[in-house]
Amino acid sequence: MITVTGATGNIGRRLTESLLAGGEKVRAISRDSKQLEPLVKKGAEPFAGSIDDPAFMTKAFRGANAVFVMIPTDPKAENYLAVTEKIGKATTEAIQNSGVAKVVNLSSLGGELTSGTGPILALHYQEERLNKIAGIDVLHLRPTYLMQNFLQMIGLIKTAGINGSSLRAEFPMPMIAAQDIAEHAARRLLRLDFKGKHAQQLLGPRDVTMNEATRVLGSAIGKPDLKYVKFSYQDAEKGMIAAGLSPDMARTINEMNRAMNEGKIITGLTRTPDNTTRTTIEEFAKLFAQIYNS
Repeated sequence: MITVTGATGNIGRRLTESLLAGGEKVRAISRDSKQLEPLVKKGAEPFAGSIDDPAFMTKAFRGANAVFVMIPTDPKAENYLAVTEKIGKATTEAIQNSGVAKVVNLSSLGGELTSGTGPILALHYQEERLNKIAGIDVLHLRPTYLMQNFLQMIGLIKTAGINGSSLRAEFPMPMIAAQDIAEHAARRLLRLDFKGKHAQQLLGPRDVTMNEATRVLGSAIGKPDLKYVKFSYQDAEKGMIAAGLSPDMARTINEMNRAMNEGKIITGLTRTPDNTTRTTIEEFAKLFAQIYNS
């Protein structure tokens, strides 16, 4: 039995499907039981409840050989670190109380840094919590910038005719697709081949600038002249708040983007066969176009 938190998200859903296809029993966690129905039809055991509830999480983890844990992003959180701390502590308590021996934890590139990384800081704190638990094996997955982040730009593209954020336009950065993170997590959970506590970077197939990504995505939606605009941090924050993000979430995202722009997060990376994943920005653009046009 493997328990998957965030089982209806971009990564968790694909991970659950891969584990089921590999013959594993999977307990799928989500707040909404209706969203779990497609996974239940494929054989998953549904567990609907709140991931910040230690008692619920302990029940969900009990009897599992391994668990996949993550801290979801709440764009409307008034105090992001407080919300994530509650989830992180509930998850940690559940692992300790349930007897789970193997944990795959979704972190991020920059998860080793102790300050100035915006929402990644919450993942750093969670890595520290899990590393303090004696007698368990933990694999922290640290993927790079998620290609699915571009889906949040569809509204801007449709209303303003541009793509944009506070990230630098010509800064080459690794980008990864959600399915590749899920694929790697599934492979490690099926093998359970990790011992001790260590981190694994996941870097996508190659480095891409925001300008290049915008050209590729624009071509896929019939807008080959689509431009990327680098917003000031102030304008980016205003735009995110106008789009529905809480002021604190907008501030933390800007903090993360600033750290990326200054080379604090994406620096000193070395590609290996194990951390280089396969989905290119050109392949992701096909999915982007489907969602854009739907």
